[in-house]
Amino acid sequence: MKKGDLIWGAALAAFVAMLIVPASREAFIGFTSTYVYLGAFLKFVILATMGELLGGRIATGDWSKPPGLVWRAIIWGFFGMAIALVFTIYNAGAIAAMAKGILPGGGLEGFGGTFLTAFFTALIMNVTFAPMLFTVHKFTDTALDLKYGEKRKGITLNLLIEKIDWNSLVKVTWLRYCLFFWVPMHTLVFLIPSDYSDYRVLASAFLSIVMGVIGAVTKKPSAAAAAVPAK
Repeated sequence: MKKGDLIWGAALAAFVAMLIVPASREAFIGFTSTYVYLGAFLKFVILATMGELLGGRIATGDWSKPPGLVWRAIIWGFFGMAIALVFTIYNAGAIAAMAKGILPGGGLEGFGGTFLTAFFTALIMNVTFAPMLFTVHKFTDTALDLKYGEKRKGITLNLLIEKIDWNSLVKVTWLRYCLFFWVPMHTLVFLIPSDYSDYRVLASAFLSIVMGVIGAVTKKPSAAAAAVPAK
């Protein structure tokens, strides 16, 4: 076990402990409920960045700082803000569609109705919004790898399109991860009652650790090799 393992584990334990202790949990949830976008930004900056670091640890066997780590964290924060918005839009849309009979199960009560609502929300979101999110993320990651990892200048949109592994993005990320991992995971997230919508975003932020790991370990070896050893 390396020193970085203990530091990473302690950071995660401290965050979890804050959510377990009633006083700190109420203060944190109260803040993020009042300032929804800022709260989502902070959740994803912290947890998704931890996922990036853990992914590098798994991929290389050592703790490393991904090229442009600060920018990656900021980008994760903006993704968190977008997710906070679309969670509400897609969930409300699924409920409305079920009520109008456009989707089945509108008259179903109890857990069955709750489950179908969560499932349809997760399914529609992950076949529409999620592929675009992952694509934008791939563009930003590739740009940061080129600029801070390979020290490239004059990064253009055409260069990014050329560098991206579209075969992996479509076949693995879109068709496998979105459908067979994120649909089930987000179904569980949307089973959290709407009165606790802030916990939905928080749960998704914890899942962003997994997203960060997936993104790191599926990079090309050249990108992983570009990581700068952490001090």
